[in-house]
Amino acid sequence: MAKKILVISGNPKVQSFCDHLAETYAQAAADKHSVKIVKLAELHFDPDLTHGYRKHQSLEADLLAFQADIQWAEHVVIVTPIWWGGIPAKFKGLIDRTFLSGFAFQYEKGKSIPAKLLRGKTSRIIMTMDTPPWYYKWFQGSPALKQLDTATLVFSGFKRAKSNMWGPVINAKEAQLQQWRAQAQQLGSLGL
Repeated sequence: MAKKILVISGNPKVQSFCDHLAETYAQAAADKHSVKIVKLAELHFDPDLTHGYRKHQSLEADLLAFQADIQWAEHVVIVTPIWWGGIPAKFKGLIDRTFLSGFAFQYEKGKSIPAKLLRGKTSRIIMTMDTPPWYYKWFQGSPALKQLDTATLVFSGFKRAKSNMWGPVINAKEAQLQQWRAQAQQLGSLGL
């Protein structure tokens, strides 16, 4: 069954390996699905919440378009590098500025848990890192995965994400890079 898939490249660097993986996934998925791709490096916005959530901060055009893409999508694929155990600051800023009350969730009087406004969507998180994935998972506790999946997507109504951790990228041979590209292509062709 065809899906509406949004692929997000969460690397602020132009022409990154994450971009390449996101493009590979999107091209493979486009054969059977309706696909949009968003590259963080191409978005222009202030990633800082200057007043926190206490004062309204107008959304730039790229942020409004991103919110529209999130609402359009049935399945969201996030391809992000892991820097210092977490996601890049600009990607965190994108989430801070767009996953807002009234868009992603809604506080309700008398309830401690807000309503989830993005219910029914699915996701996949593909993380690249220079740390061995087993070390990131077992010794560091996969903080970026928990932040993206549990604290952001599930909190907003998404079903629990499926995930892939690929690394270390920094010293990977071409054969390994090609294997990760092939995995991204396979996931895209299946719409997973």
